[in-house]
Amino acid sequence: MDTMRERFATTVSGILDADPRTAVVLADIGTAGFEKAGAAHPDRVINVGIREQLLVGLGGGLALAGLRPIVHTFASFLVDRAFEQVKLDFGHQGVGGVLVSANASYDWPAGGMTHMSPGDVALIDTLDGWTQHVPGHPDEAETLLRRAVAAGNDKVYVRLSAQTNAEPHPVTCGGFLPVREGRRGVVVAVGPMLDNVLHAVEGLDVSVLYATTVRPFDGAGLRSAVGAGPADVVLVEPYLAGTSTSAANDALGHMPHRILGLGVPRQELRRYGSLDEHLAGVGLDPRSLRRRVTSFLN
Repeated sequence: MDTMRERFATTVSGILDADPRTAVVLADIGTAGFEKAGAAHPDRVINVGIREQLLVGLGGGLALAGLRPIVHTFASFLVDRAFEQVKLDFGHQGVGGVLVSANASYDWPAGGMTHMSPGDVALIDTLDGWTQHVPGHPDEAETLLRRAVAAGNDKVYVRLSAQTNAEPHPVTCGGFLPVREGRRGVVVAVGPMLDNVLHAVEGLDVSVLYATTVRPFDGAGLRSAVGAGPADVVLVEPYLAGTSTSAANDALGHMPHRILGLGVPRQELRRYGSLDEHLAGVGLDPRSLRRRVTSFLN
């Protein structure tokens, strides 16, 4: 199976062939995947070098010129480092584009904190009008990328990861996908967390919702899953813990409810092991998730 980043390159290369309004902006990272596309469309595949603020600023400029920019690099460089440009060159100027990140929270642990971005979704969430997609499989990533590019002039963030679920699931139009039903609570699994969540809740009487689009937050879908209440809800997100707890609280404000937000803690892990070791270190492996979910429900 190809990775999300590989699927991104092949999918967007095809989009460049079909849609002359699209352009790709890179900052050295990911250029190998666009060598053929760059040769075919040298005016619409642009590598600015290791200049992430310019990367985003140029994307905003292309949008002002009427193009649909697809801007790509690691999440820590695209969102954390160039956040002011995201805020001003897209949001303040009132233009849209597609920001596509890679490396996610800690996909390359050997790179250290400079290459980690557990706070990216929360940062983008401080800005108005952004749709945020978190696919859990390359097939889902392709579907969401195509929708993002076709979404008029909307502002869209697509978060790619090395973590994947074993099988793809249908991508709904922004809503949560019910995966299983139960009576003791609802667990919302975001993107690549689904397989770990399903292993963790095996044998537990809980519902599981699958989210590949996290903003806008599907409050109606959550209300439908919890029913008349009172409600116990667990959010399992592959980025900063608690990123969506306020959105879930707003959705359930009419009923008694408890919410447990699981994700990457603020405390920095300073021993950089493997990806699986980081999952266990932040409590997002199946064993840790089962312990935390059962403790909350009990």
